[in-house]
Amino acid sequence: MWEERYSGANGYLFGTAPAQFLLENPGWLRAGKTALAVADGEGRNGVHLAVSGLNVTSFEPSETAVNRARALAVQRGVSVDAHQCDWESWDWREARFDLVVAIFIQFADPQMRKVQFETMKRTLRPGGVLMLHGYRPEQIGRGAGGPPDPSQMYTLDMLADAFSDWHIERLAAYERDVQEGRGHSGQSALIDLIATKPA
Repeated sequence: MWEERYSGANGYLFGTAPAQFLLENPGWLRAGKTALAVADGEGRNGVHLAVSGLNVTSFEPSETAVNRARALAVQRGVSVDAHQCDWESWDWREARFDLVVAIFIQFADPQMRKVQFETMKRTLRPGGVLMLHGYRPEQIGRGAGGPPDPSQMYTLDMLADAFSDWHIERLAAYERDVQEGRGHSGQSALIDLIATKPA
C-alpha cells in the first residue's frame, strides 16, 4: 500500500519540512544521542533529527520513500541510516536508542498499535524518550490527512493509560491548520505525547 502511495506521488507527498511537533519541542533533540525514526516515510523527520545533531536510524516499508529520504539527507548534508523494512521485520533489540520518534504512524488497528507501543518501549534505553504525534478521532471526515477509521486514532486517556508507568513530559490535544505537503493539509485534530522511560 505505502509503495503504491509514494510511487504515485509527484515529489514529496508530505513535503520536506519536519512536522511542526518537532520544531516546537527542540529540547528533546539532543546532539550526539541515538535516534530511531519509525515508519519515517520520505525522511523529512529523520533528516531533521540528523540536522539537529543526532545519530539517526530510520525504517520505512516503501522503497520509493526510502530513496527519497536518502536523497533528502544528501541534500541537507547529513547522514541517516535509512532502511527499507516493515514494522514486524525491524530489529527491535532492547535498549538500542536514546530517542524514538513516531509521527503519524496511525496505520495500525488496536492490536497492532499495542505491538507498536511495546516494541518502541523495548528499544529505548532506560531514561530514553519517546516522541509520539498523531491524530485524534475528531480528525475523521475532515479530509486533511489520517486514516478513516477512528479506532486507529489516539486519545488522551489511551496514551495516558498506555504510558502510565513512564514519566509523561507532555500530553496534549489541540487543533491546528496543518500544511505538510499534499498528504496533510487543513485544520487538524492533533495529539502529542512525550514520555521518558523509567531509568
